[in-house]
Amino acid sequence: MLIAAALSAGSSTIEDPLWAQDTQATQRAVSAFGTTVQQPNEQSWIIQGVKTLRAPKQPIDCGESGATLRFMIPIAALARGNTTLLFRASLKRRPVEPLLTALKPLGAKTQIGKHKETEAVFVEGNKGMVGGKTAIAGDISSQFISGLMFACPLAHTETKITLTTPLESKEYVEMTQTVLANHGITVDIKENRILIPSNQTYKPTNTKVPGDFSSAAFLLAAAAIRCSQIRVNNLDYAGVQGDKAILSVLKEMGVECRVDPSGVEIQSRGEPLEPIDIDAKNIPDLVPVIAVLGCYAKGTSHIRGAKRLRLKESDRLQAIYAELSKMGAKIKLTEEGLTITGTPLHGAIIDSHNDHRIAMAASVAALGAEDKTIIQNAECIRKSYPQFYLHLKQLGADIVDGKLDR
Repeated sequence: MLIAAALSAGSSTIEDPLWAQDTQATQRAVSAFGTTVQQPNEQSWIIQGVKTLRAPKQPIDCGESGATLRFMIPIAALARGNTTLLFRASLKRRPVEPLLTALKPLGAKTQIGKHKETEAVFVEGNKGMVGGKTAIAGDISSQFISGLMFACPLAHTETKITLTTPLESKEYVEMTQTVLANHGITVDIKENRILIPSNQTYKPTNTKVPGDFSSAAFLLAAAAIRCSQIRVNNLDYAGVQGDKAILSVLKEMGVECRVDPSGVEIQSRGEPLEPIDIDAKNIPDLVPVIAVLGCYAKGTSHIRGAKRLRLKESDRLQAIYAELSKMGAKIKLTEEGLTITGTPLHGAIIDSHNDHRIAMAASVAALGAEDKTIIQNAECIRKSYPQFYLHLKQLGADIVDGKLDR
């Protein structure tokens, strides 16, 4: 929403935005291109978009936000001048080469290198985005596809993107398509290709950020593990978020779920969870918490289609395996997934791997474990859900030490 508003000449308002490290990185990025972002209160942002982007004189710090980097590389190709995008994590861990390769036939010149000691992507944007035909794999990162969808509507000619492998995490791409449509942008998504008309115009609009099923999944799973009842408001099950699949997972594992227009309520039956066999190719962000649920099931659960998790903030498959094993989990690691047999867990000292979803998943696992668990570098949750520990504490979890955000 922030990027689409930045590309819309005029004033747009975003209500209920998330203030976290990733969104701060995106704010820095769009501001560097000449957009103004005002925050009159905690509930809204006002964005003054610009018709013509200007390349910033100073490098843009994308922090550790892979989404910000991957979205802004194509945007930088639209700007007049050269742009340097800094990334505070490993480009080997969060690769961008497939995106750079796809941009080349569209007229964008890019290069990977270093700015001083920091990894960087350099983008030459003097000619703008030309458009044309290109190809990219659909099973590495949906963020590549979304990045192209942001920039190509402003190309000089129509863009046709051929997907060389089936598109995974399709719902994330559809979320981008929905945001673009709200700003008057048309993108046609088919099974193996994406068609983007040229010379479109972004129109300013006012939008509201829906509640995030990806984050709420940890609270819902915590209630299931602790045999509790919980209601989470501001979750729209009718929306396009793919991670609403957490409700289907919980139902299959024996948890009662009720949905209404204003939120979601779940009620554990007080019995051990049923095991699950699931293909996670379209819901990779749910894998850590599904693995934790598997530890509390009466049987063996299988998670497949999760190979891409090895290219997240950490190698998430390896991290989940390592940290849950410390807690006594009966867990096996494969190249593309996990097999978990339910068994009682115990407390342990957990390495978060500087990965917000590993920290939150381990914290949920700890709620049902015997004795205390220590989560090291727990502040990494500020990347996506700064209030996570505060919300857990409000729900009755015993959390000591560490700093809880407001």
